[in-house]
Amino acid sequence: MNVNERLAEDRWSGGVELTVVTREPDLVVAKMAVTDAARNAFGTVHAGALIWLADVAATICAVGDPGSVGENGEGFPLAIGLHTVLLGNERDGELTARSTTVQRGRRLVVVRTLVRSPTDRLLIDMTTTHLRAR
Repeated sequence: MNVNERLAEDRWSGGVELTVVTREPDLVVAKMAVTDAARNAFGTVHAGALIWLADVAATICAVGDPGSVGENGEGFPLAIGLHTVLLGNERDGELTARSTTVQRGRRLVVVRTLVRSPTDRLLIDMTTTHLRAR
């Protein structure tokens, strides 16, 4: 792969996907395979794909009880703050995001998400704050 050619491209596309493997009120575990769609020009996972994995897992965790969200989105936990520390990266394998509730109030939910490599190396430490929609 020629990095300069890749960076010079005007059109970028791709699709990433994850699988939720554990869904409990205060714990969500999701996995994402590292594919070409998730890689950047250097062959490692694009930071946006890493953050996307963490954000989706965190949001599902923030929901808690699916019955708390109405048909029109009432009660959906909108992210109002996201702090991410990128600690590492990977080229291959399956990444695991583990989201746990730090604090759950009537309207405000704080979630911590750790994304790890296949060898359990910490890649992301993210804290999100969610406000339930009215």
